Amino acid sequence: MNFTRWSARLPGTQRRAAARDDRSSVPAARAESARPDGSPALPDDDSPVASGRASTETHPGPALDDLSAREILGRLPAAVALLHGPDHRIAYVNDAYEAAFGPRPSGVPAAEAMPELTQLSVVPLLDQVLRSGTARTVKSRRTAEGGSYTVTCTPVTAWSTTQDEDDKGAWADGKGKGGDKKDGRADGRREGGVLVYAADVTDHAEAAERLRTSERRHRETAVTLQRSLLPQELEQPDDLRIAATYQPGGTDAAVGGDWYDVITLGAGRTALVIGDVMGRGVRAAAVMGQLRTAVRAYARLDLPPHEVIQLLDVLAAEIDASQIATCVYAVHDPNEGHLVYASAGHLPILVRDEDGTVHRAADPTGPPLGTGGWIHTSGTIALPPGSTAVLYTDGLVERRSEDIDEGVASLARALSGAKGSPQVVCDRLIRSLGVTAEHDDDVAVLVVQHPARTGPHAELFHNAALDLLGGIEAAPRARAFATGVLTSWRFPVELRDLGVLATSELVANSLQHGTPPMRLGLRRTDRRLIIEVTDGDDHLPRRRQAEPADEAGRGISIIASIATSWGSRRTPGGGKAVWCEFALPR
Repeated sequence: MNFTRWSARLPGTQRRAAARDDRSSVPAARAESARPDGSPALPDDDSPVASGRASTETHPGPALDDLSAREILGRLPAAVALLHGPDHRIAYVNDAYEAAFGPRPSGVPAAEAMPELTQLSVVPLLDQVLRSGTARTVKSRRTAEGGSYTVTCTPVTAWSTTQDEDDKGAWADGKGKGGDKKDGRADGRREGGVLVYAADVTDHAEAAERLRTSERRHRETAVTLQRSLLPQELEQPDDLRIAATYQPGGTDAAVGGDWYDVITLGAGRTALVIGDVMGRGVRAAAVMGQLRTAVRAYARLDLPPHEVIQLLDVLAAEIDASQIATCVYAVHDPNEGHLVYASAGHLPILVRDEDGTVHRAADPTGPPLGTGGWIHTSGTIALPPGSTAVLYTDGLVERRSEDIDEGVASLARALSGAKGSPQVVCDRLIRSLGVTAEHDDDVAVLVVQHPARTGPHAELFHNAALDLLGGIEAAPRARAFATGVLTSWRFPVELRDLGVLATSELVANSLQHGTPPMRLGLRRTDRRLIIEVTDGDDHLPRRRQAEPADEAGRGISIIASIATSWGSRRTPGGGKAVWCEFALPR
């Protein structure tokens, strides 16, 4: 069987009949006579073209209908192959195909003689194209030789006939051999085939790969910067158990500016912070790093949460007025049993009680950082023993298909059933909210647990307090109280003596420079001894160098010398607290 005529269903072939030239309608002024050899003759000197009455010389080439399919496909610069029959035997390959893949024998199935089609994943499509009559395209696949091609398979229709041996493989076009056999058809038997059109896109593929490599390196740089600016190891306070998770967006999303931090403030108090810089890439990560550093600096001042947020608001506007960031800053005091927090446009804190009830922090919430002109305030939410607090960024709960409040509600439902260690809770929340490696936004989660201690472990945590009344008589009473408490807590003699000395100096400083009411507090954890004295005066003490002749001014220096750390802060109701800590021997 030989193929003598192909009629490829290519775009525009249906309009050929309407586009055929009607030579009888050509204007006489543009008519040309033919030479004896059949080629078009040049215009006569008297013709409008020769005399300048026509603006353009025309040298018409052969009409589309005058070209056979072989001539059309042979002139294409792209690789073209024609396959016929259910086993897709090779009927024809053009010169461009042979130049790209080498010569291919006619009549052999494509699966056997055209390995490049297998490499380009084209062979499985041939049956689909032949069966459905619908074109299929395989985009940018690579061959074993390293070239990349986009291949389109288009269904075509073939007329089959028997020819002479010397005309084997020739295509009859109705005008050459076989043209008088039923218009090129001997038996009229119709058979389908597939035209394979392969465009070399190696240069485009290599350019795209270079672009992807560049984007991947840029993303890796941003992720590395982001992770380096986050805390490498979370601080673990005595009274809390904390875990955090940061997950950058998927490979198609640039890294953002999500961050979190845990800062121990002293005297058992802990600051918790989480934020999100709007935007993507290295710039957002750099702004995030500046804000995180500023938060740690402001936290060391031991300011109320709303004052820290107020300072961050000013700083964010100075860093970049167009860069908006959200943040929530919270402080936990084990003696008070709640979180004091302030929020700048951030999502609400969620707290799960021991029985599974989830509470959502209410206002106050101000606008994002960098907007300016807003007076922030602090709020509180209970964090009793046995409870768990979750701070998070919008990537965890925000979805394009739903309102963000629905995402927060979904998180609350997931939190209500999440039990276990803080890291286990982190992982469960991530899974419950459907966050995967291909998530389209950064996610940061900070889980804080206030454990309920019972049994022998609870014996490591004690509190004792004494109201300081009676003027100068308060000092000896405070020393006696501290001696009795520290002895009952079975501290070593050396540590007990240092604790009594620190108590004496703190109380003396408060009696001299403070105002009533005054109170002494002693707290023992599994890691440290904390001594704190509060009074009604809000002037914070400072360490200074006393002159040899001075009779006072050495109290704070003595405390700084014997204690592991010390500090002071203003209290919310007016007044101050001065404290020091001693690390317990392991």
